[in-house]
Amino acid sequence: MIREKIAGSTRTLQWKCVESRIDSKRLYYGRFLLSPLMKGQADTIGIAIRRALLGEIEGTCITRVKSEKVPHEYSTIVGIEESIHEILINLKEIVLRSNLYGVRDASICVRGPRYVTAQDIILPPSVEIVDTTQHIANLTEPIDLRIGLQIKRDRGYRMNSTNNSQDGSYPIDAVSMPVRNANHSIHPYGNGNEKQEILFLEIWTNGSLTPKEALFEASRNLIDLFIPFLHAEERDIHFEKNKKNRLTNLKKNKKGIPLKCFFIDQSELPPRTYNCLKRSNIHTLLDLLNKSQEDLMRIEYFRTEDVKQILDTLQKDFAINLPKNKFSF
Repeated sequence: MIREKIAGSTRTLQWKCVESRIDSKRLYYGRFLLSPLMKGQADTIGIAIRRALLGEIEGTCITRVKSEKVPHEYSTIVGIEESIHEILINLKEIVLRSNLYGVRDASICVRGPRYVTAQDIILPPSVEIVDTTQHIANLTEPIDLRIGLQIKRDRGYRMNSTNNSQDGSYPIDAVSMPVRNANHSIHPYGNGNEKQEILFLEIWTNGSLTPKEALFEASRNLIDLFIPFLHAEERDIHFEKNKKNRLTNLKKNKKGIPLKCFFIDQSELPPRTYNCLKRSNIHTLLDLLNKSQEDLMRIEYFRTEDVKQILDTLQKDFAINLPKNKFSF
């Protein structure tokens, strides 16, 4: 039925979600199709989007645990059913959702006897737990369990050293991967020289993102990676030869086309600074010049040193200064 509908369509690419379900709080499933594609295109897109889904999407997880009363990772505590190692494994499985950047602190402070679950974690305002019923430990006696946690947003898988720390701090292997699995399949159709393909994508997530959100995020990240090639003309040999003249024109003509064509990813800014600007809809030099230093300081998770680095880059590359506020001249 799907093939019959697509066979009569034009070459305009279209996508749709053909299946979506929630198997549990920590397992979402989605199936999508993209068509019509020329022969070979489905494999090109499928491989790229699968790698982006599994490796380019950021997630939030617990990366470190601290407790002064714990002598080493494999020790046991009277009144707690699980060993410290088992508690660390349970904390590793906690699924978090957030837009935070940098490291944030959380904690657990409970008294037994009782079951300790993810609901007992005291979180910063910007973080929420996907499944509050996730088990952490079972306190069998009236003892206090006090644990400090560190939470970080990252991407991919980070294996940490298991060496014991003198301050009672233990790292946890960070699994910052919202997408649990992703597959793609290709279905050819048509006859003779009219052969085309349908690309099917299957996505499983841990509940911190829906499969549709994960597909959107992976596609956007892929596009961001190719932006430098899309705007390569602005950085060719002619651009390098006439750099001083172009910079003068940029400074004199703040509403000119060159400003709209120069993207902030062409500047030597750290990835964290670039991502914060992008999330504030600052994509080009023109967008940036319409802001003041005061405006930049209002950007979420921006620091004074981030603003200083932007000012230094503008001064170095373009001989441009940003006003301290909108009323400065």
